[in-house]
Amino acid sequence: MASEQTKPYAERMDKALTHLSKELAAIRAGRANPAILDKVLVDYYGTPTPIQQVAAVSVSEARVLTIAPWDASLMKDIEKAIQASDVGINPTNDGKVMRLVFPSPTEERRKQLGKEVMKLGEEAKVAVRNIRREAMDLFKAQKKKSEITEDDQKELEHEIQKITDKHTEEIDKICEEKNKEIMEI
Repeated sequence: MASEQTKPYAERMDKALTHLSKELAAIRAGRANPAILDKVLVDYYGTPTPIQQVAAVSVSEARVLTIAPWDASLMKDIEKAIQASDVGINPTNDGKVMRLVFPSPTEERRKQLGKEVMKLGEEAKVAVRNIRREAMDLFKAQKKKSEITEDDQKELEHEIQKITDKHTEEIDKICEEKNKEIMEI
């Protein structure tokens, strides 16, 4: 009985973790990562299209991202889209393949990125806690309407707290791993 009532809340907390992971993947840590280009849109025959849908994006070396458009006429549009985005790297273009060379971030920049990671982690924790609060309010309302007993309410609240604690620990772990990646030289 208890797990069926807490399952939707656990799934929503999982979505908050997934969202955090996607946000952290887009943070440039000095290594080439194709996820950095996820938010960059290219004008493809009048339609804003993600780069991954008009070109092959791959990591050729640890700090080099290679973009090979399927249509060579898109080279200029892709270059413009990358320069206009917040990626912060100018692409080099040899006519067939475009390369993004990721410089090693300075210590100050790494610390700034670390703070950004912690901020995103805290936002994810707030989202998880809001989901917990919503569940707790529902359980209290059900108790008030006599839909569940006081023992059931306590059991559900205990279960949702355990789920919240598990997700909070997972958020901390994800943020710690990203910080280690950022601080690597």
